[in-house]
Amino acid sequence: MSQPGHALSQVSAPWWQPRILVPVAAALVFVTLAAFIASGHSFAFDTTLVQLFRDPANPAAPVGPTWFQEAVRDMTALGSFVGLFFMATTATLALWFCGYRHLAVGLVVSLLAALLVSNGLKIAIGRPRPDIVAHAALTFTASFPSGHAFLSAVTLLSIAGFVGLASRRDDIKRLCVSLAWVMIVLIGLSRVYLGVHWPTDVIGGWCLGVAWSSTAIAWLGRRMAASDTA
Repeated sequence: MSQPGHALSQVSAPWWQPRILVPVAAALVFVTLAAFIASGHSFAFDTTLVQLFRDPANPAAPVGPTWFQEAVRDMTALGSFVGLFFMATTATLALWFCGYRHLAVGLVVSLLAALLVSNGLKIAIGRPRPDIVAHAALTFTASFPSGHAFLSAVTLLSIAGFVGLASRRDDIKRLCVSLAWVMIVLIGLSRVYLGVHWPTDVIGGWCLGVAWSSTAIAWLGRRMAASDTA
């Protein structure tokens, strides 16, 4: 009879597996972008894509009807601190009350550390927000990396991964990851649409979020899951 933690104790996957290559590549892309942006480098496609979402006759207005603009604001709110806080709290309490208390603690630790890193990077890099169009949402911090993109990726992918470890079912994990990515992409695009982030801010946030959540799941999550099933 196999032990509950058997799958967790298997030999690590070869380095060329997607689960290793993808986060490593994502981390390299983030570091490259951060280095270029910190040195003052700009990207032409940033301006092109921001302007793509604006009415040529009135750059202050995003394209689309009023109801669509409001829907985009609703979507961006899901990636706010408040929106992600309630998602993370729900997932943490669910894990805790289902008996996966180490996983619940591990999830909280990972997300709090990501929040600190996000704010620290914004302060250290200090990239100005886009100034070529009027902002359709309030902003309070520097531009790179996008906190909405980074923290939504970390939160939603970590929740999906930790829930997958708790359930030990690949179908549940795939469902959670798929839904997470739909939200992550929409939240990131909403930031560019509203004119509050350059596309490279969002790309950098996504890449760092993938690298962070993958590391948290593989290193912290699996150890916590093993403790819960011991």
